[in-house]
Amino acid sequence: MADAAAAPRSEPVIRACRGPQEHPALVRICRSAGEATHDFLSVADRESIAAHLEPDCFPAVELTVATLDGEPVGFVGTLGGSLEMLFVSDDHRGRGIGSSLLAHVRRERGVTAVDVNEQNPGAVGFYEHHGFRTVGRNATDEAGCPYPILHLALAPHGSLPTA
Repeated sequence: MADAAAAPRSEPVIRACRGPQEHPALVRICRSAGEATHDFLSVADRESIAAHLEPDCFPAVELTVATLDGEPVGFVGTLGGSLEMLFVSDDHRGRGIGSSLLAHVRRERGVTAVDVNEQNPGAVGFYEHHGFRTVGRNATDEAGCPYPILHLALAPHGSLPTA
C-alpha cells in the first residue's frame, strides 16, 4: 500500500455504468466500503444489503461509476434529485473520488437530497462539507431496523467547495 500512496494521483474518470456486466465490481466496492464505514451494521445485515444490490437496488437507480486506470473504484446511484447510494472502495477513500462523484451528479442530475445513516459520522461530515444540512430524521431505516436515518438536503445556495 505504501507504493500506491506514493504514486502520483490521477483524476478519476466519471462515466455511466456499463450495465449488468459491471455490477459484480460495484458489489465488491460496496462490500469494501461497507466493511470500512458501516461497522454499526451486523455482518448479516451487510450481507443482506449486498445480496439485494444487483437484483433490486441497481435496476432502480441510474448508476454512475468512477474509474482509475480503467478500473471501477467508486459509484453512485441516483433517482430523480436524490442520491440513493455513494460508495468508494476502501483502498481509494480519501482521494477525492467521492467528492468527484458527488459533484458530477449534482451538476448532471440535479441531486439535492440524500439519506444517510446517522451512525456513519464520516458520511454525515462528508455531505455537510459539501453543503448538505439535516432536514429530518427517522429512528429506523426503511426495513424498520434500528439504524437511524438522517434526511439531508442542500442548504440554500449550497455550492461546491473549490478545494
